[in-house]
Amino acid sequence: MSLLIAVKGWNPAAWALRLARHLPEHEIRSWPDAVGDPADIRYVLAWKAPAEVLASCPNLEVIFSLGAGVDHLLAQPGLPDVPVVRVVDPDLTARMAEWVALQVLLHHRQHLAYAAQQREGVWRDLEQPAARHVRVGLLGLGVLGAEAAKVLARLGFDVGGWARGPKQIDGVACYAGEGELDAFLARTDILVNLLPLTPETHGFVDYALVSRLARDGALGGPVFINAGRGGSQVEADLVRALTDGTLRGASLDVFETEPLPSHSPLWKLENVVITPHVAADSDPEAISTYVAEQILAFEAGEALRNTVDRATGY
Repeated sequence: MSLLIAVKGWNPAAWALRLARHLPEHEIRSWPDAVGDPADIRYVLAWKAPAEVLASCPNLEVIFSLGAGVDHLLAQPGLPDVPVVRVVDPDLTARMAEWVALQVLLHHRQHLAYAAQQREGVWRDLEQPAARHVRVGLLGLGVLGAEAAKVLARLGFDVGGWARGPKQIDGVACYAGEGELDAFLARTDILVNLLPLTPETHGFVDYALVSRLARDGALGGPVFINAGRGGSQVEADLVRALTDGTLRGASLDVFETEPLPSHSPLWKLENVVITPHVAADSDPEAISTYVAEQILAFEAGEALRNTVDRATGY
């Protein structure tokens, strides 16, 4: 059986070496130089590969997404009707929870204000609310969102979450569907986006949405944090909200265009933290092990784990 590595931005040879160690009985091929006969390919490990690569494999059985997101696949026209498996790796999940907690704490503990005071040589303490008085809300309660919510709850924050369908997480106030979105936003001081990118979530976080966040919170204004997908936010609206006071601050790891263009006004906003899509870097060795285990289990007749619902992106 053949497995094709079809990735952009990563070294396919390094992935091939890792997978060959785990799957010695399988032929490992790579796009674009060593595809061979597409009819032999049963599995594809994909990251932003052109749509025609997947469509050219008539006997394809499973597509593995080499990253936390699957929007690069679901948006493709003519995507083969086979299971799409997302990477669910404890290391990746932990890294995302770390980044989210870091950014929430940064805004909660007023680090931007203290950094500005340091630049000016000012020694002045700021009134600090307790975590239990700060309401954090997560958009998206999949594997990454649920773990981030649990970590924040353990830190003492008043945590809520919103998803398309019902969820239940201990210590987290869960909201579901369009009918409960307004109530969720109205109780949120720090909004964290971890939604997948789908047609329904494209441009989801706009000026109208952030205007519905709580105005009576302990931080003196709402904050937006995005480690989900850049396509979920309308950046012109965020700039407007961050400059007119609708948003007190933001931390952004993902953007509509990446790398973030040098002319973007987000670079110059002092109430914004920018990181270059590094919130949850994938560990290649862990992912290779995960993919190999899934393939061997699948060939032994076991069900695939963490397949994606194409309608929701989860």
